[in-house]
Amino acid sequence: MSEKKKFNVGGQAVIEGVMMRGQDKIAVAVRKPDGDIALDVNPVSSIRDRYPILKKPLLRGVIALFESLHDGMKALTYSAQVSGDEEEELSDKEMVMTIATSVALAVGLFIVIPTWSMRFLHTLTADPMLLNLAEGLLRMAIFLGYISCISMMDDIQRVFQYHGAEHKTIYTYEAGLPLTVENVRPFGRLHPRCGTNFLMIVMLISMFVFTFLGWPNLVMRILSRVVLMPVIAGVSYEIIRFAGAHNDNCVVHAAIMPGLLLQKLTTREPDDSMLEVAIASLKAVLPEDDDVLLKTKACEEKNQVAEAVNEE
Repeated sequence: MSEKKKFNVGGQAVIEGVMMRGQDKIAVAVRKPDGDIALDVNPVSSIRDRYPILKKPLLRGVIALFESLHDGMKALTYSAQVSGDEEEELSDKEMVMTIATSVALAVGLFIVIPTWSMRFLHTLTADPMLLNLAEGLLRMAIFLGYISCISMMDDIQRVFQYHGAEHKTIYTYEAGLPLTVENVRPFGRLHPRCGTNFLMIVMLISMFVFTFLGWPNLVMRILSRVVLMPVIAGVSYEIIRFAGAHNDNCVVHAAIMPGLLLQKLTTREPDDSMLEVAIASLKAVLPEDDDVLLKTKACEEKNQVAEAVNEE
Protein backbone atom coordinates (compact mmCIF):
# COMPACT_ATOMS: atom_id res chain seq x y z
CA MET A 1 0.00 0.00 0.00
CA SER A 2 1.19 3.50 -0.78
CA GLU A 3 1.75 5.64 2.29
CA LYS A 4 -0.40 8.77 2.37
CA LYS A 5 0.16 11.89 4.40
CA LYS A 6 -1.76 11.54 7.66
CA PHE A 7 -3.81 14.40 9.01
CA ASN A 8 -3.73 15.45 12.65
CA VAL A 9 -6.33 13.70 14.78
CA GLY A 10 -7.47 15.35 17.99
CA GLY A 11 -9.22 13.71 20.87
CA GLN A 12 -10.61 13.97 24.34
CA ALA A 13 -11.40 11.52 27.10
CA VAL A 14 -15.02 11.49 28.25
CA ILE A 15 -17.01 9.46 30.79
CA GLU A 16 -16.26 5.80 30.01
CA GLY A 17 -15.16 6.72 26.51
CA VAL A 18 -13.16 8.73 24.00
CA MET A 19 -14.02 11.46 21.52
CA MET A 20 -11.96 11.72 18.33
CA ARG A 21 -12.04 14.55 15.79
CA GLY A 22 -10.84 13.93 12.24
CA GLN A 23 -10.84 16.09 9.14
CA ASP A 24 -14.57 15.89 8.52
CA LYS A 25 -16.06 13.74 11.29
CA ILE A 26 -16.32 13.72 15.08
CA ALA A 27 -16.93 10.40 16.83
CA VAL A 28 -17.65 9.57 20.46
CA ALA A 29 -17.27 5.95 21.54
CA VAL A 30 -18.57 5.00 25.00
CA ARG A 31 -18.57 1.72 26.89
CA LYS A 32 -22.18 1.00 27.89
CA PRO A 33 -23.11 -0.69 31.19
CA ASP A 34 -23.87 -3.94 29.30
CA GLY A 35 -20.31 -3.98 27.89
CA ASP A 36 -21.12 -2.98 24.30
CA ILE A 37 -19.58 0.11 22.67
CA ALA A 38 -21.95 2.91 21.67
CA LEU A 39 -20.74 5.09 18.80
CA ASP A 40 -22.01 8.55 17.85
CA VAL A 41 -20.58 10.02 14.63
CA ASN A 42 -21.31 13.52 13.33
CA PRO A 43 -19.85 15.75 10.60
CA VAL A 44 -17.37 18.43 11.62
CA SER A 45 -18.97 21.86 11.51
CA SER A 46 -16.54 24.75 11.85
CA ILE A 47 -16.99 28.47 11.39
CA ARG A 48 -13.51 28.42 9.83
CA ASP A 49 -14.99 26.73 6.75
CA ARG A 50 -17.35 29.67 6.21
CA TYR A 51 -14.75 32.34 6.92
CA PRO A 52 -11.34 31.18 5.59
CA ILE A 53 -9.55 34.11 7.23
CA LEU A 54 -10.15 32.35 10.55
CA LYS A 55 -7.79 29.60 9.37
CA LYS A 56 -4.85 32.00 9.54
CA PRO A 57 -2.21 31.49 12.25
CA LEU A 58 -3.14 32.85 15.69
CA LEU A 59 -6.81 33.26 14.70
CA ARG A 60 -7.26 29.52 14.12
CA GLY A 61 -6.03 28.76 17.61
CA VAL A 62 -8.65 30.95 19.28
CA ILE A 63 -11.45 29.46 17.15
CA ALA A 64 -10.18 25.93 17.76
CA LEU A 65 -10.22 26.56 21.53
CA PHE A 66 -13.88 27.62 21.63
CA GLU A 67 -14.96 24.91 19.20
CA SER A 68 -13.17 22.26 21.26
CA LEU A 69 -15.01 23.51 24.36
CA HIS A 70 -18.33 23.17 22.55
CA ASP A 71 -17.54 19.76 21.02
CA GLY A 72 -16.09 18.51 24.29
CA MET A 73 -19.18 19.51 26.25
CA LYS A 74 -21.45 17.75 23.76
CA ALA A 75 -19.28 14.63 23.93
CA LEU A 76 -19.35 14.67 27.74
CA THR A 77 -23.14 15.01 27.72
CA TYR A 78 -23.51 12.08 25.33
CA SER A 79 -21.09 9.91 27.30
CA ALA A 80 -22.88 10.68 30.57
CA GLN A 81 -26.17 9.55 29.03
CA VAL A 82 -24.82 6.35 27.47
CA SER A 83 -22.81 5.34 30.53
CA GLY A 84 -25.87 5.82 32.73
CA ASP A 85 -24.63 8.82 34.75
CA GLU A 86 -27.24 11.22 33.32
CA GLU A 87 -30.73 10.70 31.91
CA GLU A 88 -31.38 13.98 30.09
CA GLU A 89 -29.47 15.70 27.29
CA LEU A 90 -28.48 19.33 27.67
CA SER A 91 -30.31 21.78 25.41
CA ASP A 92 -28.33 24.29 23.33
CA LYS A 93 -29.18 27.01 25.85
CA GLU A 94 -28.05 24.86 28.75
CA MET A 95 -24.87 24.00 26.83
CA VAL A 96 -24.06 27.69 26.34
CA MET A 97 -24.77 28.44 30.00
CA THR A 98 -22.58 25.55 31.13
CA ILE A 99 -19.65 26.68 28.96
CA ALA A 100 -20.09 30.30 30.07
CA THR A 101 -20.14 29.24 33.72
CA SER A 102 -17.01 27.13 33.23
CA VAL A 103 -15.18 30.04 31.58
CA ALA A 104 -16.27 32.40 34.36
CA LEU A 105 -15.02 29.99 37.02
CA ALA A 106 -11.70 29.62 35.18
CA VAL A 107 -11.31 33.41 35.00
CA GLY A 108 -12.08 33.71 38.70
CA LEU A 109 -9.74 30.92 39.77
CA PHE A 110 -6.79 31.57 37.47
CA ILE A 111 -6.96 35.34 36.89
CA VAL A 112 -8.98 37.18 39.55
CA ILE A 113 -7.71 35.32 42.63
CA PRO A 114 -3.97 35.40 41.71
CA THR A 115 -3.91 39.10 40.77
CA TRP A 116 -6.07 40.11 43.76
CA SER A 117 -3.80 38.15 46.11
CA MET A 118 -0.82 40.28 45.13
CA ARG A 119 -2.21 43.09 47.30
CA PHE A 120 -0.56 41.31 50.24
CA LEU A 121 2.81 41.14 48.48
CA HIS A 122 2.49 44.79 47.41
CA THR A 123 3.23 45.84 50.98
CA LEU A 124 6.70 44.29 50.63
CA THR A 125 7.67 45.47 47.13
CA ALA A 126 6.41 47.92 44.53
CA ASP A 127 8.42 46.42 41.67
CA PRO A 128 5.81 45.63 38.96
CA MET A 129 7.92 42.91 37.38
CA LEU A 130 8.33 41.07 40.68
CA LEU A 131 4.62 41.41 41.45
CA ASN A 132 3.60 40.13 38.02
CA LEU A 133 6.08 37.26 38.24
CA ALA A 134 4.79 36.31 41.69
CA GLU A 135 1.24 36.40 40.34
CA GLY A 136 2.25 34.06 37.53
CA LEU A 137 3.88 31.66 39.97
CA LEU A 138 0.76 31.67 42.15
CA ARG A 139 -1.40 30.99 39.07
CA MET A 140 0.82 28.07 38.17
CA ALA A 141 0.65 26.72 41.74
CA ILE A 142 -3.18 26.92 41.71
CA PHE A 143 -3.26 25.14 38.35
CA LEU A 144 -0.94 22.32 39.45
CA GLY A 145 -2.74 22.01 42.78
CA TYR A 146 -6.10 21.74 41.02
CA ILE A 147 -4.83 19.03 38.64
CA SER A 148 -3.23 17.13 41.53
CA CYS A 149 -6.41 17.21 43.62
CA ILE A 150 -8.80 16.01 40.91
CA SER A 151 -6.34 13.31 39.82
CA MET A 152 -6.92 11.59 43.17
CA MET A 153 -10.66 11.10 42.53
CA ASP A 154 -11.62 7.57 41.44
CA ASP A 155 -13.99 8.69 38.67
CA ILE A 156 -11.43 11.14 37.30
CA GLN A 157 -8.75 8.44 37.33
CA ARG A 158 -10.91 6.36 34.98
CA VAL A 159 -11.29 9.37 32.69
CA PHE A 160 -7.50 9.78 32.79
CA GLN A 161 -7.14 6.11 31.79
CA TYR A 162 -9.28 6.81 28.73
CA HIS A 163 -7.07 9.87 28.15
CA GLY A 164 -4.08 7.55 28.04
CA ALA A 165 -5.95 5.23 25.65
CA GLU A 166 -6.67 8.18 23.36
CA HIS A 167 -2.97 9.12 23.17
CA LYS A 168 -1.79 5.55 22.60
CA THR A 169 -4.30 5.08 19.77
CA ILE A 170 -3.31 8.32 18.06
CA TYR A 171 0.36 7.35 18.32
CA THR A 172 -0.46 4.05 16.62
CA TYR A 173 -2.23 5.86 13.80
CA GLU A 174 0.68 8.27 13.37
CA ALA A 175 3.04 5.27 13.18
CA GLY A 176 0.97 3.85 10.31
CA LEU A 177 0.18 0.61 12.12
CA PRO A 178 -3.15 -1.26 12.05
CA LEU A 179 -5.43 -0.16 14.87
CA THR A 180 -5.46 -3.27 17.03
CA VAL A 181 -5.17 -3.60 20.78
CA GLU A 182 -1.87 -5.46 20.39
CA ASN A 183 -0.39 -2.60 18.35
CA VAL A 184 -1.77 0.19 20.54
CA ARG A 185 -0.78 -1.28 23.90
CA PRO A 186 3.04 -0.68 23.74
CA PHE A 187 2.87 3.03 22.83
CA GLY A 188 3.42 5.78 25.39
CA ARG A 189 0.60 7.80 26.89
CA LEU A 190 2.29 11.25 26.75
CA HIS A 191 1.56 13.18 23.54
CA PRO A 192 2.95 16.61 22.47
CA ARG A 193 -0.40 17.82 21.05
CA CYS A 194 -2.33 17.09 24.23
CA GLY A 195 -4.65 19.69 25.74
CA THR A 196 -2.70 19.39 29.00
CA ASN A 197 0.44 20.43 27.15
CA PHE A 198 -1.51 23.34 25.65
CA LEU A 199 -2.62 24.56 29.09
CA MET A 200 0.91 24.35 30.45
CA ILE A 201 2.22 26.43 27.53
CA VAL A 202 -0.57 28.98 28.09
CA MET A 203 0.49 29.26 31.73
CA LEU A 204 4.17 29.73 30.89
CA ILE A 205 3.60 32.25 28.08
CA SER A 206 1.12 34.25 30.16
CA MET A 207 3.65 34.39 32.99
CA PHE A 208 6.22 35.85 30.59
CA VAL A 209 3.86 38.33 28.87
CA PHE A 210 2.13 39.62 32.01
CA THR A 211 5.48 40.30 33.67
CA PHE A 212 5.98 43.32 31.38
CA LEU A 213 2.50 44.87 31.73
CA GLY A 214 3.25 47.17 34.64
CA TRP A 215 1.07 47.36 37.74
CA PRO A 216 -2.15 49.38 37.16
CA ASN A 217 -5.22 49.12 39.41
CA LEU A 218 -6.91 45.77 40.06
CA VAL A 219 -9.68 46.19 37.46
CA MET A 220 -7.22 47.11 34.71
CA ARG A 221 -4.96 44.19 35.62
CA ILE A 222 -7.85 41.73 35.39
CA LEU A 223 -9.12 43.23 32.11
CA SER A 224 -5.64 43.18 30.54
CA ARG A 225 -5.25 39.49 31.32
CA VAL A 226 -8.70 38.57 30.04
CA VAL A 227 -8.19 40.54 26.81
CA LEU A 228 -4.73 39.07 26.17
CA MET A 229 -5.70 35.48 26.97
CA PRO A 230 -7.10 34.75 23.45
CA VAL A 231 -3.85 36.06 21.94
CA ILE A 232 -1.81 33.87 24.26
CA ALA A 233 -4.05 30.90 23.42
CA GLY A 234 -3.49 31.54 19.71
CA VAL A 235 0.29 31.60 20.15
CA SER A 236 0.17 28.47 22.32
CA TYR A 237 -1.87 26.66 19.67
CA GLU A 238 0.79 27.38 17.03
CA ILE A 239 3.50 26.12 19.38
CA ILE A 240 1.55 22.90 19.95
CA ARG A 241 1.11 22.38 16.20
CA PHE A 242 4.83 22.94 15.62
CA ALA A 243 5.77 20.64 18.49
CA GLY A 244 3.53 17.89 17.14
CA ALA A 245 5.24 18.08 13.75
CA HIS A 246 8.80 18.31 15.14
CA ASN A 247 8.66 16.17 18.26
CA ASP A 248 11.86 14.39 17.22
CA ASN A 249 13.79 17.68 17.55
CA CYS A 250 15.65 17.70 20.88
CA VAL A 251 15.15 21.47 21.40
CA VAL A 252 11.40 21.24 20.75
CA HIS A 253 11.14 18.17 22.97
CA ALA A 254 12.91 19.99 25.80
CA ALA A 255 10.63 23.02 25.40
CA ILE A 256 7.45 20.97 25.79
CA MET A 257 8.84 18.75 28.54
CA PRO A 258 6.89 20.54 31.35
CA GLY A 259 3.62 19.75 29.59
CA LEU A 260 4.67 16.15 28.97
CA LEU A 261 5.57 15.73 32.64
CA LEU A 262 2.18 17.15 33.65
CA GLN A 263 0.53 14.44 31.53
CA LYS A 264 1.87 11.92 34.02
CA LEU A 265 -0.91 13.30 36.24
CA THR A 266 -3.63 13.68 33.60
CA THR A 267 -3.16 10.26 31.98
CA ARG A 268 -3.17 6.75 33.42
CA GLU A 269 -2.30 3.41 31.87
CA PRO A 270 -5.51 2.05 30.27
CA ASP A 271 -6.70 -1.54 30.17
CA ASP A 272 -7.47 -3.36 26.92
CA SER A 273 -11.21 -2.64 27.10
CA MET A 274 -10.43 1.08 27.13
CA LEU A 275 -8.09 0.70 24.16
CA GLU A 276 -10.94 -0.97 22.26
CA VAL A 277 -13.14 2.08 22.87
CA ALA A 278 -10.44 4.51 21.69
CA ILE A 279 -9.80 2.39 18.59
CA ALA A 280 -13.51 2.33 17.73
CA SER A 281 -13.67 6.13 18.01
CA LEU A 282 -10.60 6.73 15.85
CA LYS A 283 -11.65 4.25 13.16
CA ALA A 284 -14.97 6.08 12.85
CA VAL A 285 -13.34 9.38 11.82
CA LEU A 286 -10.83 7.99 9.30
CA PRO A 287 -11.60 8.26 5.56
CA GLU A 288 -12.56 5.00 3.87
CA ASP A 289 -9.35 5.01 1.79
CA ASP A 290 -6.99 5.80 4.68
CA ASP A 291 -4.04 3.40 4.64
CA VAL A 292 -4.21 2.70 8.37
CA LEU A 293 -7.92 1.90 8.17
CA LEU A 294 -7.32 -0.40 5.19
CA LYS A 295 -4.51 -2.16 7.06
CA THR A 296 -6.78 -2.50 10.09
CA LYS A 297 -9.57 -4.08 8.05
CA ALA A 298 -7.10 -6.46 6.41
CA CYS A 299 -5.72 -7.42 9.82
CA GLU A 300 -9.23 -8.03 11.19
CA GLU A 301 -10.14 -10.21 8.20
CA LYS A 302 -6.94 -12.21 8.65
CA ASN A 303 -7.72 -12.75 12.32
CA GLN A 304 -11.27 -13.84 11.50
CA VAL A 305 -9.98 -16.42 9.00
CA ALA A 306 -7.44 -17.69 11.55
CA GLU A 307 -10.18 -18.03 14.20
CA ALA A 308 -12.41 -19.93 11.75
CA VAL A 309 -9.56 -22.33 10.90
CA ASN A 310 -8.83 -22.92 14.58
CA GLU A 311 -12.50 -23.69 15.28
CA GLU A 312 -12.52 -26.26 12.48
